[in-house]
Amino acid sequence: MEYRRLGRTDLNVSALCLGTMTWGKQNTQEEGFAQMDLAVEHGINFFDTAEMYAVPTSADTAGKTEEIIGNWFARSGRRQDIILATKAAGPGDWISHIRGGPRLNRQHLEEAVEGSLRRLQTDVIDLYQLHWPERSTNFFGRLGYKHRQDDAAVPIEETIEVLDGLVKAGKIRHYGLSNETAWGTMKYVMEAERLGAPRPVSIQNPYSLLNRSFEVGLAEVAHREDIGLLAYSPLAFGMLSGKYRNDTWPEAARLTLFKQFSRYTNPQAAAATEKYCQLAEAHGLNPAQLALQYVTSRPFVTSNIIGATDLTQLETNLRSIEVPLDKTLEKALEAIHAEHPYPAP
Repeated sequence: MEYRRLGRTDLNVSALCLGTMTWGKQNTQEEGFAQMDLAVEHGINFFDTAEMYAVPTSADTAGKTEEIIGNWFARSGRRQDIILATKAAGPGDWISHIRGGPRLNRQHLEEAVEGSLRRLQTDVIDLYQLHWPERSTNFFGRLGYKHRQDDAAVPIEETIEVLDGLVKAGKIRHYGLSNETAWGTMKYVMEAERLGAPRPVSIQNPYSLLNRSFEVGLAEVAHREDIGLLAYSPLAFGMLSGKYRNDTWPEAARLTLFKQFSRYTNPQAAAATEKYCQLAEAHGLNPAQLALQYVTSRPFVTSNIIGATDLTQLETNLRSIEVPLDKTLEKALEAIHAEHPYPAP
């Protein structure tokens, strides 16, 4: 396993991070335990979760994933071996089962942190992330920006002041952003420096062969400000594994069960996926491993968040880091990207 520095901190995280959002919905606690055991065996020291997980989020499963991780810590005694990341939900009608409608203000963030600490059975969270912005802006697949007034949004400087207080109180070590834009990321950096408060150390956004929008503005921010990408959905909800090719819908697969996740299933995405899968097969490679290694190898990526619903899938994904990616293969990947530039933003 390769390890990389998390922002400007003294933490070195594994280049692959264990994603956990299926635990408590698609996976049982024992299955989650088995995945954590296997990941640690492969050298992973970085787990990512969120207060709203499992996904799809609902009142009866919110917080379940954190509880499973906390129970694993209690059973294994391995909390000190793991760099632990979780997230506080942002506002939205669809998430009203969390705190009656979460916000990124003092009351909500302090309550959110206490809930996560309790469920995770830990005294401190290593990386506390803002799951999506408070303000109205682009995230979750939206590209075309249309300005909307959001005077009621919690100001970024207020959110930073709360996070600064949580660091000083020893509740969190560092904070990061998620589903954020280039403007939002730089606003956090500038306000933090103005306030003499900690800067964000990471950004967790979608990034895959089907969605390279991060490269347009955020990649430069990631490099110049040392705010590396924690890439989520690197397999585009499993599309890039090839298991949905030819209109196949495997039983119990995520996109089979949850049709509302249609971001990566449009005809353009299916056509691009077919090209990437054919390329992998022509080189004797597993399509999922090729797609994952492409993400892991990007210079602005700090860690690639992999997930699975069974141990066979997880083993395959963990071994993606062993896949050779030479210039010929990269050139072929770029040619497909040029033909299908942003099929599933």
